[in-house]
Amino acid sequence: MYGNSEVIGYLQANKILALKLDRAVSAVGKQVENQIETLGMGATRLLYYSSCFTDEYNDVCRQQKLEDKRFRHAVARVIQHGDVVYDMLRIYFEEIFKYKTHDQLERIKKELMAVNIHIAASSLTGAGFALAVATTVRMGLNLSVQLSALTGRAVGTIATLVVAYGIVQKAADSANRLHVQHPSYYAALYVQELEMMYFLLEPVFERAGAFNAQWSSDSNIASIISRMIR
Repeated sequence: MYGNSEVIGYLQANKILALKLDRAVSAVGKQVENQIETLGMGATRLLYYSSCFTDEYNDVCRQQKLEDKRFRHAVARVIQHGDVVYDMLRIYFEEIFKYKTHDQLERIKKELMAVNIHIAASSLTGAGFALAVATTVRMGLNLSVQLSALTGRAVGTIATLVVAYGIVQKAADSANRLHVQHPSYYAALYVQELEMMYFLLEPVFERAGAFNAQWSSDSNIASIISRMIR
């Protein structure tokens, strides 16, 4: 299956792979406050860690620590396992196709063929079709473009740290939005420790209107797949 080179390159560019999320907070002190205007999300996340020293904000602190832990696990999966983007796509299409009949899948396949998208499914079952569509979308997906839109630029150790935490905050915000928009897909990603990587695909899903597929016709589902690729 396809490698994780794009995702790993993105994490390396933002110093995520070198960041010790559980030890970093003590290194920033007062200097972080000076980065708020230009590196807002990361600085805000780091400043929220001051809540760890006050009883009334223990819930905020615990939530951020959990998000950091889940993010570390997701990064480890990127490094150690197969293509996480393909995995997230496969899980999404399994959700979409699991109740589709053979005839419905045939209609979706024909709609895609009409716009020159060919799905090499050996059998038209929900699971088999999900694998084939995920493979086709992944092959056609220009993930580098999506990642370049997310990448921040910073100079210096403190700025690099804040940018890295900004990525974690983006990941947490994206996962929380997914939890509201599509709880079953969120739950499926959570089991696989992938929900904190959903931010990599969120722009693709938003552009394609992916979560309308739950209530869409077969023709509209084919259009969603087409928009994911193009």
